[in-house]
Amino acid sequence: MKKRFLACACALVVAASPALTGCGVLPGDSASGSTVTVWLMKGSVSEDFLKRFTTAFEEEHPGVALEVAFQEWTGIGEKIGTALKSEDAPDVIEVGNTQVARYADTDLLYDLTLESVRDLGYQDWLPGLAEPGQVDGAQFGIPWYAANRVVVYRKDLFERSGIGKPPATREQWLADTAKLNEDGGQGIYLAGQDWYTLSGFIWDEGGELAVEKDGRWTGALDGPGAQRGIDFYQRLQALGEGPKDADEEHPPQAEVFADGEVAQIIAAPSAAAAIKERNPGLDGKLGFFPIPGKTAGKPGAVFTGGSDLIVPRNARDRDAAIDVVSALAGEKWQTDLARTMGYVPNKSSLASVVEGQEATAAMAAAAAGGRATPNSPEWADVEAANPIKPYMTAVLQGQDPGTAARAASARITAILRGD
Repeated sequence: MKKRFLACACALVVAASPALTGCGVLPGDSASGSTVTVWLMKGSVSEDFLKRFTTAFEEEHPGVALEVAFQEWTGIGEKIGTALKSEDAPDVIEVGNTQVARYADTDLLYDLTLESVRDLGYQDWLPGLAEPGQVDGAQFGIPWYAANRVVVYRKDLFERSGIGKPPATREQWLADTAKLNEDGGQGIYLAGQDWYTLSGFIWDEGGELAVEKDGRWTGALDGPGAQRGIDFYQRLQALGEGPKDADEEHPPQAEVFADGEVAQIIAAPSAAAAIKERNPGLDGKLGFFPIPGKTAGKPGAVFTGGSDLIVPRNARDRDAAIDVVSALAGEKWQTDLARTMGYVPNKSSLASVVEGQEATAAMAAAAAGGRATPNSPEWADVEAANPIKPYMTAVLQGQDPGTAARAASARITAILRGD
């Protein structure tokens, strides 16, 4: 059996969540003593949301009590792996959307395919959440919530440049960004090694980071779609002063945005809080729009971060555990979660519940076309070595894109095949 160790995609989401004071337990109270233990990640939900959910669930399920414990992301992989092997496993566990296959390949998860097909509207799930939760056609992870990158922009700088509304297409985006530069500011700050943003441009062009054929993975940065993706990235990045040899955290792009007249960055909406904390004068001046696509009416592809819910095979009360998952993934609590926590609901048909919430609505508009990283057992090793970043720098510094892409693809292939 292949072992899958996939990278966690939830840092994007946790950053968007209000911090909780610490790990804690909210026990229920049941006369019959049936208790469902739920592990959620610290920062995923607020105490208020959890209290509302716990109270409502226990009222609707007499004789069942919920005991919810918050877990730290640090070291969670090993902790969950140990728990799944024990006879005292939690009944429901929140995991990063790209982590599911890691646990499913141990045969220690309950196959939720029948439940997901029957009750949860799986046809409408966001692909960036649903696909990583599926292994060999079986659904082990039920999508819970998502977050993704958008364009965070200065409304006042757009207005000063005579730009009345956000661009609807990539070409208009380039034109508007060039116009923003004419007023002496910086039309966009885009670091040279923001490979998650590059991934979206590649997917928009029909390219891939890696492809699988007959069980063997191959790097695909040298494909024609991927080459068109890096070409657009190069054109956009050249309209700002971002470093060609660093990623968006070196220096933190929110700080660069806050400290100067930068008109745009590509980030999770949570960046707005850091921007306003550093520069309170920008309060009320920030806006959000989906990363534009190639044609109007269809936002660009984005990398989807988020969480799925899993049920261990050793769950003590599997039926009640499935009831908890169904409730959390259902329309009522998806709506509550989206409106109170600022997440994207797990189904594109629920995008309307965040209308009027500019940042979340911008995320939701793009999430319908969201993707996750290649579902390979060794993709985490690719991210650890990350040959994509130096490839991007090489192209931005003038090396031949095809030659650089072939070298990076060969490195990705070697890692994915364990060479």
